[in-house]
Parts: sequence; C-alpha cells; structure tokens
Amino acid sequence: MSVKINYKKKIINKSSSNLILFSNEKCDISHLYKYISKIEFSYVNDLLKTSDLKKNIFVFELNSKKKLILISIKKDLKNFDVENLGAELYKRINYGKSSEYFLNCESIIGKHKNFIGHFLHGLMLKSYEFNKYKTKKKTRIISLNILGDKNKPSTQNQLRFKALEEGTFYARDLVSEPGNILHPDEYAKRLNSLKKNGLKINIYNEKKLKKLGLNALLGVGMGSARGSYLVTIEWNGAKKDSKPVAFVGKGVTFDTGGYSLKPARFMEDMTYDMAGSAAVVGLMKSLALRKAKINAVGVVGLVENMVSGDAQRPGDIVKSYSGKTIEVLNTDAEGRLVLADALTFTEKKFKPKFIIDLATLTGAIIVSLGSEYAGLFSNDDKLSKQILSAGEKVEEKLWRMPLHKNYDKLMNSKNADIQNINYVGGAGSTTAAQFLQRFILNKTPWAHLDIAGMAFSKYGGALNSGGATGFGVRLLHQLIEENYE
Repeated sequence: MSVKINYKKKIINKSSSNLILFSNEKCDISHLYKYISKIEFSYVNDLLKTSDLKKNIFVFELNSKKKLILISIKKDLKNFDVENLGAELYKRINYGKSSEYFLNCESIIGKHKNFIGHFLHGLMLKSYEFNKYKTKKKTRIISLNILGDKNKPSTQNQLRFKALEEGTFYARDLVSEPGNILHPDEYAKRLNSLKKNGLKINIYNEKKLKKLGLNALLGVGMGSARGSYLVTIEWNGAKKDSKPVAFVGKGVTFDTGGYSLKPARFMEDMTYDMAGSAAVVGLMKSLALRKAKINAVGVVGLVENMVSGDAQRPGDIVKSYSGKTIEVLNTDAEGRLVLADALTFTEKKFKPKFIIDLATLTGAIIVSLGSEYAGLFSNDDKLSKQILSAGEKVEEKLWRMPLHKNYDKLMNSKNADIQNINYVGGAGSTTAAQFLQRFILNKTPWAHLDIAGMAFSKYGGALNSGGATGFGVRLLHQLIEENYE
C-alpha cells in the first residue's frame, strides 16, 4: 500500500467522509463544531465523556460511510513525538478499507513549530514496504488530503522531508535486497546511477585497489566470485575551499564469516551486514535532493565474505593501506578490515573536518545495548556531543562507550602490528573500535557508530514496520543541519 499526499486550500463541507481533526490533550472539541454537523458534534462529545483520554487517537464511526478520527495533541511534544503520532495514524488507516481521508490542518491546537510537516513525515516513514519480490502486490493507494493553509508546511520544508524520506527509503531498499541480487558488482552499479542526482561517483575496482594498496579490504573479498570495490560519493554544495565532512560505511553484502564460519541459524540475516554503507548512501542522496549547502563525502567498501579455495585464511597477514600490518586471526571479524582501509583512504584523500563511520560491526554491542541504542566510540568530545544531541532529536539514540589506550594491548599481535580480534575475551565492541582508531593517522576528529542492533528490526519500531530501519540517515542529516550548514 502507498500513501499519496495532496495539499488543498479549500476546507471541505461538513458532509465529507473520513475526516481527521485535532484536539488538545483534554480532548476539548469545542473549536471543531464548524467542521462537523451539530448531531455529529454532540455524538462525539458524549462518547468522549466515557473514553480513555490517555489515548492519542480516537476513531468514531459516524455512519456507514463516514468516520471521524480525532487526534489528541499533548503538551510539550518533541519533533519525534509528533512523528510517532503520524506513524500511529498510519497504522489505523492502513488496516481500514477507506482509501481517502481529509486532514484539516486548521484544527490543530498548540504552538508546535511545523507540526504537520513532522506528523506527515512520521506517517510516510511508517508506510514503507519492501514488496519488490511479491508476485501479488497490494494495489491500494490511500489519498490523504491536507486541507487549509494554517499550519501547512512551507514548500522548502516539504522538500526537506521528502528528501529525507527518499534517502531513508533508498537505504532501506538496499538493506532489504537479498544477497544474490545486491552483490558488490550490482551495488557499485547502483551507486553509479546516483550521478543523475548531482553526486560525483568514483568507483575503485580490484585492479585500482591493488595498485593503491588497500589489501585489508581486498583480503575480505578474496573468497567471492564477485568483485570488491571502494566507492566515493561526493556532494559539493558549499565553497570549493571548504573542507568536507566525511562518512564511511561498511558494505559487506553477505557475510558467511569466511573460514571462521557463522552458525547456519540466522545466517540469512547477514544480507544486512552492509547497512552502514546503506546509511551513508541514503544520507548522500538526501543531501543532493535538497541541495544541502555543505561539502560532504561518503566512502563505502563493498565486499562479499565467502568461503572458497581462494578465501582468506585465519592466520593470514595483510598490509593495510596505512602501511600497518594486520594478522587476521578470525575471518568473521572482517568489517573492521574493510573500514581500516576505507578510513585511512578517506583521511588521506579528502582531509575532512571529521570522519564518522557506521557499521554493523559486533554482536557484542547488542549484548550491551540491545536494540534501543547504537554504540558511539570517538576520539573527540565535541563531535560526540553533537552526534548524541542529533540522535536525541530524531530518536535515533546512541550511547557513548569507552576507548582507552589500555585496550590496545588486547589487539597487539606477536606476528604483525595488530591483530583483528581480541582472544583474551570481553570488551568486544570496544576492542573493535580501538582497532579502527589505529587507522586514523592524523588525529582527525572521528566517531564510530556500531549499529548492529539498530539496522534491522524483526518486529518493527515506531517509524518502521519491520525489516530494514535506515538507521543513521536522519541522525547524520540532523547533525549536519544543526552544526555544519
């Protein structure tokens, strides 16, 4: 099912069906008499006297062809509260039979800035479905007509929300694709198509990567029949001499674990091991669509971690792009190898203001934080505070975890400069981040977001209905908009 939003200036007459109106938290509807008939007003008013006023949404069947949906607006709502309210409305209209609704934005109570914009944004995010491979698709389209000019979002805000939705949906689409479809070759091809949005795309194939010396990344993909790639995505919306902000994503399109093979149970979920890269791509697309006034670069490492006669072995030693050697003790700790080269490459080539990487890096972060928070590791307090603040505002929450030089000893190798896993035990997510930090060579402000518990939801969340979440797109967009534009 899809939702089509139409803006109309004219307020419809009182006989129109499926009307959506708003009240305050006490469900006072005295201001709504002009939008419904006297009989309907009295009927709804009487029913409210015996209703649970703690609810957010009330549905009244006025007759066989007309319903009134009343939405209670509580005091001091944050933007994400309003978005969640819009998502709640979507759940109600999604399971009904009606295909047309009229939302009267002039009935809104309160002074919340851009209420309708955030409300519809939440509704649209919740409406996402991935049904590409269903042979029988739902054809129902819900037409949501927004009536009146008061509280209507500006054209600029409408474009902003649309860009965010398209970027988030693009990220969700990428994560939702099966591994046999979205392998590294196809992924690189799709990213090249983003040129039409005004993004500058450079694709580094295996030949170029070998010449440059990105051997840590290449080692992960050795067992795959598919290619391995590093792709850079640039958006230049500010002055040429302005340093870009940089985002790096892990793009392991399928992760068997290599010779350190994962258990068969739930291995099918490893299609989402590229969710960090999808968030970066979705962010870059949204920046381009709204023509953001910033220079930004996204860098994604695209590989497939497979088992074959050519695959990397436990105990192999590779020389990374940084020049540091890595002993690969566990081939299932592959994401950090991809990111190690991508981080150093990004820092050297683009000399950015900061680097933020995103990755479904460790199961340990799920043990620590579950599916409520992503883990944040950083070498910079200012950047950390900005990311945490942005996460709170869009309800993509993070919890800052420790980094400390004492963890380095757990990652020191007897045979190389560093080993890719801590075999002593404990601090799995922190030692992974400690590993990554070694590949930031010039003290660039850096943050690592471990999103393993946030990228995919079996049961759905406030703004998604299950499956890929697109976590990170709105968070990083908020960070840029709030601090760097």
